[in-house]
Amino acid sequence: MNWQEIYLVCFYLGLGLSVVSTLAGGAHLHLPHVHLGHGGVHVRGSNWLNIGTIAAFLAWFGATGYLLNRYSSIWFAIILLIAIVSGIGAAAIVFWFLVKVLMAHEAPLDPADYEMSGVLGHLSIPIREGGTGELIYSQGGTRRVAGARSETGTPIPKGVEVIVTRYEKGIAYVRPFDDLTGDSMVQ
Repeated sequence: MNWQEIYLVCFYLGLGLSVVSTLAGGAHLHLPHVHLGHGGVHVRGSNWLNIGTIAAFLAWFGATGYLLNRYSSIWFAIILLIAIVSGIGAAAIVFWFLVKVLMAHEAPLDPADYEMSGVLGHLSIPIREGGTGELIYSQGGTRRVAGARSETGTPIPKGVEVIVTRYEKGIAYVRPFDDLTGDSMVQ
């Protein structure tokens, strides 16, 4: 296998990975990620070694190397160096686009932001004695709904402001907020 064939294989492989990546993204398929462990280079939570950067590197490396090898009389080591720089440049542009445009507003999720204990809301459906009602509350900037039961088993009417004392198996156990402010603040 000569250099021209190596460059051509790299180009077709990079082009094929680009097509597969595009089709998989449109079909909402998830391709495996490459993780380098503690030694990997990460920028704001994204790994620089991913399917997009690999595809861009291979396609541009292969195309540049093939064209220079086929249509110029430059020494093969210089062609290889130019092809590598071209591939790294293309991969850097793809990575820059990924980080600066596609992931610009991404932020890591904090589980504490979604803790249900202590959430304040109101009942949209009353809780009957020993029954289940519906709690409306805001969390993470959105309005949410959850099933609710009275912490003490007593009925709580519709519209009452309640606080979640615990959350188990998708059900929020609540107490009226007025009860807590009256009981816990007077001690």
